[in-house]
Amino acid sequence: MEIVSKQTIDIDKILNDKMGKKAKYVPRPLVTWLKRIIHQDEVNRYLWESRHLTGTEWLEECVRYLDMTLEIVGEENLPDKTDGRLYTFVSNHPLGGEDGVALGAIIGRHYDGRFRYLVNDLLMNLPGLAPVCIPINKTGNQSRHFPAMVEAGFKSDNHMLMFPAGICSRKRDGNIRDIEWKKTFITKSVEYQRDIVPIHFGGQNSEFFYRLANFSDKYVKKINIAMLFLVDEMYKNAHKTFRIAIGKPIPWQTFDKGKTPAQWAQYVQDIVYTL
Repeated sequence: MEIVSKQTIDIDKILNDKMGKKAKYVPRPLVTWLKRIIHQDEVNRYLWESRHLTGTEWLEECVRYLDMTLEIVGEENLPDKTDGRLYTFVSNHPLGGEDGVALGAIIGRHYDGRFRYLVNDLLMNLPGLAPVCIPINKTGNQSRHFPAMVEAGFKSDNHMLMFPAGICSRKRDGNIRDIEWKKTFITKSVEYQRDIVPIHFGGQNSEFFYRLANFSDKYVKKINIAMLFLVDEMYKNAHKTFRIAIGKPIPWQTFDKGKTPAQWAQYVQDIVYTL
């Protein structure tokens, strides 16, 4: 299999950047395995072939590349792009990859590219995605800048697309559902008077992924081991059909002092799972 001449994702370079001279002590079989599990060659080939695209066009190309069929329910609930208002779109996060790509393509097309994600800063390594991202890394050097980056997103003239769980869904007691949603989308939507549009994305990862994620959450904690497998899960979910349900906008005035922001976040999450 031919490898593209330009490498955007380079495990060797990432290890060297993160570990310096210690990188040479990482066993080569482990490095080879990492390259395989993140599909380094396939991803780099796609990034090279789509290098002329950015933002919404790149996301739509991703949908085509992954051969995703999107069945949208409630598309009429997307607010009119000419109403002069800004919105916060929030969704569950069952897959950790394709759901973000698909929703970005839908929101980006409807609003002429005027939206931004709050995403893990690792995704800023994807040139086509970077223009529509506000990077967050709450465990790294950017942690102290997190509030400022969120503020910048909500102050901007862009709609916000958020996955308030922060990580992809877990399977607990046989149910696939997000962990507790962070309250930031509530507090900032109220502060900037943005109505919230709830979205439910239907889909699931493999049983292996959920077992690994639960193990990591319980025994490792500091490192999200399951995240390593998200690209592999993305390829497993190629060629599938996904149901996307868009709910009616919830006026920002709804989120009053009658509940705490965390309780309102749970309220919206509950609405999402009824869609």
